[in-house]
Amino acid sequence: MEFTVQQIADLLQGKVEGDNSVKVSTLAKIEEAQSGALAFLSNPKYEPYLYSTNASVVIVSDTLELKKSINTALIRVADPYSSFSTLLHYYQTALLASKTGVEEPCFMGQGSEIGENHYRGAFSYIGSNCKIGKNVRIFPQAYIGDNVQIGDNTTIFAGVKLYANTVVGSNCTIHSGAVLGSDGFGWAPQADGTYKAVPQIGNVVLEDDISIGANTAIDCATMGSTIIRKGTKIDNLVQIAHNVEVGSDTVIASQSGISGSTKIGNNCVIAGQVGIVGHITIANKTTIGAQSGVSKSVKEEGLIIQGSPAFDYKQNLRAMTVFRKLPELQRDLEMLKEKV
Repeated sequence: MEFTVQQIADLLQGKVEGDNSVKVSTLAKIEEAQSGALAFLSNPKYEPYLYSTNASVVIVSDTLELKKSINTALIRVADPYSSFSTLLHYYQTALLASKTGVEEPCFMGQGSEIGENHYRGAFSYIGSNCKIGKNVRIFPQAYIGDNVQIGDNTTIFAGVKLYANTVVGSNCTIHSGAVLGSDGFGWAPQADGTYKAVPQIGNVVLEDDISIGANTAIDCATMGSTIIRKGTKIDNLVQIAHNVEVGSDTVIASQSGISGSTKIGNNCVIAGQVGIVGHITIANKTTIGAQSGVSKSVKEEGLIIQGSPAFDYKQNLRAMTVFRKLPELQRDLEMLKEKV
């Protein structure tokens, strides 16, 4: 794909400085870019590269003042990072749109429907009575069980597994290896010390504009639904247990785990390797620091918590300062005991 500088500027609502007819066909880092590439400058520490880059065009802030002459065209925008993200999304969407048609062999069961302009990769499987929207991309070796619903413009990457009765909204992305709808961890202890499986008969529901990372697992509900609300973004290697509800526009980083029946609010930030126990509630706009263990409900909105057990971030920092000094404090205490 090839675009002129002016076409890109129009897309980003930016202003061109230099030759607006120059054509670019690829995206690159400013320090590595060659002729024909577009780069961006957001972090000030990379500004020196602006004066030596071989990129044909660079997206920069509309407030940037040049300190030297440059050999590249500029597109000035209010937020270079956000604009470059928009461009990457447009570029990726264009690449996905080039995938159309049906590769063989693949399978679609009786009573299933799929909308126009779709793509079905080789060895993909669609069960019976599925309802799949238009512009959906299903990559090779994806498995879609019976009675699954998928909205418009959703992409299912290679190797994804959607168990029966899963519901996926529009404009969603599910990356390779993700599993939605597997059994929740339900085991009833028996008198003889063994465990009996509790059937998990619910499903998983993803609303619109959701991203699910590679090798993430979202368990079906015991009854009812495990629900991920609109706009939420989930990283790779995340475990979400049965009957969990995650609010809208929440982000969850890699290796985090949420135990059964917990309810996460809207606009929360859950950093990497966070563990959250079951049957609690996390208030809207809560931020949980990396490697934290959350053992009780967070009722006040907007808190930042850290630690295991997790509590107020600033108090946790003060506690850690004291903790690091414990050997010194112990030594002082022993010396005082000897004097007494």
